[in-house]
Amino acid sequence: MKRMTKKTLAVALTAAMCLTLAGCGGGDKKETKAAETKAGETTAAAEEGAVDLNALTLDEIIEKAKAEGKVESVGMPDSWANWGLTWQDLKDEYAIDHADTDMSSSEELQMFKTEGENGTKDIGDVGFAFGQQAIDEDLVQGYKTSYWDSVPDWAKAEDGKWMVAYTGATTFLTNTEQVENVPTSWADIKAGDYKVALGDIGGGTAQAAVIASAYAFGGDLNNLDPAFEFWTELAEAGRINTLDILQQNFETGEIAVGVIWSYTAVPYKDQITQYKMEATIPSDGSVMSGYASVINKYAPHPHAAALAREWIFSDAGQANLAKAGAIPTRTDVEIPAEIEEATFAKADYANAIPMEDAEAYAAACETVKTRWEEEILPLLVQ
Repeated sequence: MKRMTKKTLAVALTAAMCLTLAGCGGGDKKETKAAETKAGETTAAAEEGAVDLNALTLDEIIEKAKAEGKVESVGMPDSWANWGLTWQDLKDEYAIDHADTDMSSSEELQMFKTEGENGTKDIGDVGFAFGQQAIDEDLVQGYKTSYWDSVPDWAKAEDGKWMVAYTGATTFLTNTEQVENVPTSWADIKAGDYKVALGDIGGGTAQAAVIASAYAFGGDLNNLDPAFEFWTELAEAGRINTLDILQQNFETGEIAVGVIWSYTAVPYKDQITQYKMEATIPSDGSVMSGYASVINKYAPHPHAAALAREWIFSDAGQANLAKAGAIPTRTDVEIPAEIEEATFAKADYANAIPMEDAEAYAAACETVKTRWEEEILPLLVQ
């Protein structure tokens, strides 16, 4: 929702890669506008060959980024994980302009792949489960940032080909004017009579929501049957809302309860004024996951992309993420007490399960997508 269509909706709670990033997103980010390639424009990579960002000093990156003057992102809209604050920081500090095309993790990588050497986008934010795909398909270039040593091994790929800056926890966002008994567990959801939205099943947010529900009813990454029994029951009762988990759909009152990430729930809750919203992390089934930044191999503004990642991992960038309800990844960053008080305390996500096995999590996400399309989708279209 990347991340919400960013991703359909898209914290850094621990060293769990899924936790790190759900990617496995949705609310994943959704594409809102078709990308356009300006006539006559070629990428820096095409003109100069591959850019070795890791061979440059930070001062050199800053100088070249200023010369580029802009950065184009995908799946990193202002409302997702407080990216808007980071883009404004880059504008204020370095005079770098920014534009985003919101889309899901899979759409981001597909754009990188389709455009190839004619790339129009610089940096994206994909669910952790998509990180290895980006490397396998040779779609990204590395940049380790000056904070490399304070980023856990689980949160970074070799040479910085992807880096997880934050993770989050599965969260319910509830319209309290439509739902009297605000759910604090999946058991509460099951006992309710309202519809539940989880977004596009192709996105990390929805996939993570299904996995979280599996844990709530006795399953795990290797046993998703309890989750599909639960969602089948809801589908047959007409209780699955098929709308995307975008802020505007909550604002119009079309979603009573949505399953999103903590770092999306907080901004939505704070920004929606039409209704009183409440964000709760389910006590019986929440996974911790997040998103990883990826720099397009053929980024037209590679140095600006590297500087954007540098800022994301800076103290200021990590604080921006925390303000959205995300958990910063850097091990040497402290979350200010006032931010915790305004978002979630550690006790709120104490039972959240970190997805530390990236391979197992990616496999589970793929299974969720396949089984949903085979078992749940037919029940929604009848």
